[in-house]
Amino acid sequence: MGTSENIQSFRKLTSGGKLFGKVCVPGDKSISHRALLLGAIAEGTTTINGLLPSEDPLSTAECLRAMGVKISPIKKGQTVHVEGVGLDGFKEPEVILDCGNSGTTMRLILGLLVGKKNRHFVLTGDKSLCRRPMERVGRPLRLMGGKVQGRSNGNLAPLSVTGQQLHGAVIGTPVASAQVKSAILLAALTAEGPTTVIEPAHSRDHTERMLRAFGAQIEIGGEMGRHIHLTPGATLKSQSIVVPGDISSAAFWLVAGSLIPGSNLIVENVGLNPTRTGILDVLEQMGANIEVINVKDIAGEPVGDIQVMHTANLRPFNIDAEIIPRLVDEVPILTVAACYCEGVSKIKGASELRVKETDRLSVMTRQLRKMGANIEEHSDGLIVKGVSRLNGAELSSETDHRVAMSLGIASIVALNDSTMIGSDAASVSYPDFWNDLDRLRIQ
Repeated sequence: MGTSENIQSFRKLTSGGKLFGKVCVPGDKSISHRALLLGAIAEGTTTINGLLPSEDPLSTAECLRAMGVKISPIKKGQTVHVEGVGLDGFKEPEVILDCGNSGTTMRLILGLLVGKKNRHFVLTGDKSLCRRPMERVGRPLRLMGGKVQGRSNGNLAPLSVTGQQLHGAVIGTPVASAQVKSAILLAALTAEGPTTVIEPAHSRDHTERMLRAFGAQIEIGGEMGRHIHLTPGATLKSQSIVVPGDISSAAFWLVAGSLIPGSNLIVENVGLNPTRTGILDVLEQMGANIEVINVKDIAGEPVGDIQVMHTANLRPFNIDAEIIPRLVDEVPILTVAACYCEGVSKIKGASELRVKETDRLSVMTRQLRKMGANIEEHSDGLIVKGVSRLNGAELSSETDHRVAMSLGIASIVALNDSTMIGSDAASVSYPDFWNDLDRLRIQ
């Protein structure tokens, strides 16, 4: 499997046209990871429909296979079967576990492995992943008795895990991170005694919802659901899971439909988990023409269709640390939107963007300035002054999938054509993005 660091594809991006029609975005990446992981430690065979067949979930599947979990081939449109091995069934792998470019894979699997007594595991990834901080997960796992070692005092991969008997703990996380929270909860499943995670703000809650569906004893309390309490001892039972469309992928179409004159799109079967819908709040702040329709509940997750039509004279918006956990992956495309709002938009409390696949604050600033955007970069955010029109330019995704798709949308509303190096980075989360763009576009 290729990794994003090797992507050097070249694409010509023509300006102009409008977007019209219906689109189904890929399955939610966060839910896809968790469905594979929980299916692996449950008893029985879990079936997953709509699983995202992109690089990151494939990395999770390969790591699980290396530890003896049988997973059927993952292909678009096919049901995936995961034969669970139970909470303590992982085999000590004969190979180093390769997490590719996926921070979610590495951080969540760390949570599963630290409690696997008398077994040793080594995790690595591509060059980008080996530069991303892991101590935010390693530290709380050590507080539970875990043994995690690595470069830079355990902060950087490759990481070594020696399974231990864990004990429950009350852990306050310094950042509102679903990955950190999830790693702790997964470790807590085999600890002696209950564990409570206290977050500074409420992060996405897919893990809590899915753990409850699989039979874990989990309670949510505290202000805004920031206290998550897990009592070990329950047996996880296999489930049938339907993965909804990823709202982080839908965000590209929601912004594109709002910006591009004459556009009218319906994005179908989108996950509407309230811990993920910050993008809708910001679009409302902008005055965008958005309507959520056909809402239903599937396996504990709200799902619906979203219709978007072009809106002239979009208003500027403000984003702060409180809402960032609900739209952290949407900041790149919202930065593009800010370029076309009539006034000054401010993004604050977003320092987490600096430790994603790339430093997304710097990358978006650098690339959009090539197109004539008026952007100030700050330590934890951006200030963007709307301009009448961006210009075409020679662009680069800098190997980041969300940057690639954001610049792809920006190029349509530019005054002239652009080019992009690394456009295939989009395959990390949305393999058919460029095909969908060509299909929806009317020149």
